[in-house]
Amino acid sequence: MSNPFLEYWPDIYQDIKDFVELAKTEDVELQLTENAISQQLDDQFVTSSSVQAIRRRELMLGIKADPTNETLEFRRRRILNRYQTKPPFTIRFLQQQLDLLAGQGMALASVDVEDLVLTIATNVSNASVFAEIAHTVDTIKPVNLVYQQVAALDAEIELVEKVSMKTVNWRYKLDGSWQLGATPFATYGSEVAVK
Repeated sequence: MSNPFLEYWPDIYQDIKDFVELAKTEDVELQLTENAISQQLDDQFVTSSSVQAIRRRELMLGIKADPTNETLEFRRRRILNRYQTKPPFTIRFLQQQLDLLAGQGMALASVDVEDLVLTIATNVSNASVFAEIAHTVDTIKPVNLVYQQVAALDAEIELVEKVSMKTVNWRYKLDGSWQLGATPFATYGSEVAVK
């Protein structure tokens, strides 16, 4: 509020203590009302919405958010993504949506037209972002394309080779002398490491 409420009253009320206090109370109430009106305007747009408005939009879109693991900014991007995924779609549009969700260059989309395969290579370690990418691709992808996910994380994987052997003694006989359930089909020996 730009001017105090008391300035709008006649001069006769300026020196009366009750009216001065009343004007201070009115200033507080008017400031709260002005803030509520401003927040209501901000809530009309996803990028400036409050937590309550984001929660309301998530309920309308059927999104089950996890505020403990997801930031408010990610939740806003997810809502914008859901609003923007309307047909017709192109590979360029899909790439823009992936860049919006995961970050520039963190997810790359390509289509093999001959084999009808849509490949998405991602370098995303956040499960919420990964799930939203999967939802976006399922929404945008035409039915005739096969979706293939390729992880492109910059992590190292160490392989350890282990070879072992176990002897098998088959106990059943096909001559009718073996009774089903009386003895097991086979018994196994102990596992011996070969390499």
